[in-house]
Amino acid sequence: MTRRHPSRREMLENCIVRGSLLAAAPLSANQLLAAWEEGERTAKKPTPSEVLGPFFKKNAPANKILRQPGDPGFPLRVSGKVYNTRGEAVPGAIVEMWQADHEGRYDVQGYRYRTKLTVDAGKEYAVETVMPGHYSDRPAQHIHYLITAPGHKNLVTQCYFATDPWFDGDPDKNYRKRNLVENRELVRTVTLYEQGTPRAAINFDIVLERA
Repeated sequence: MTRRHPSRREMLENCIVRGSLLAAAPLSANQLLAAWEEGERTAKKPTPSEVLGPFFKKNAPANKILRQPGDPGFPLRVSGKVYNTRGEAVPGAIVEMWQADHEGRYDVQGYRYRTKLTVDAGKEYAVETVMPGHYSDRPAQHIHYLITAPGHKNLVTQCYFATDPWFDGDPDKNYRKRNLVENRELVRTVTLYEQGTPRAAINFDIVLERA
């Protein structure tokens, strides 16, 4: 006879009955179960980490507009929020971003296409930049991130673009090409806006683990 494994809900109910799951404030068994399930529903997976890379520079200015008038390259807006794994907004997060220009070159003398932003809890970070170019060492277009916040683990990661020719039109299949991208979650959908000046946009929310 095949033994049926209990569902997650059944296991939680059993924990409540046995007193293994308690609430700090008085709650009925149904309220406790509902609160637990709501927490599970709103939980978020931590953003996967990636390598720091050789081009990080400390003390970048807090610029939200990285693309200057007349800069070549396709205009790009990058935005997102910072959460913890419980789905709560993280206060006092610092988001550092750096990228290559449209030709795949990093500014190692100054701070072009680099920024360091403090993000208030629940608020959005956003930068106006250009789509980064390709270069031989890491031919997939990407933007680097370093995120720190009180009470949370530091996160180093990168975001990539689903429209990048590197993925041959199918990032689901090709994101691990040459082992360049370790996690599909880091490849983001690109939205194209054609009214006025054509421009692209991506959303890159960050989820931090508590320290």
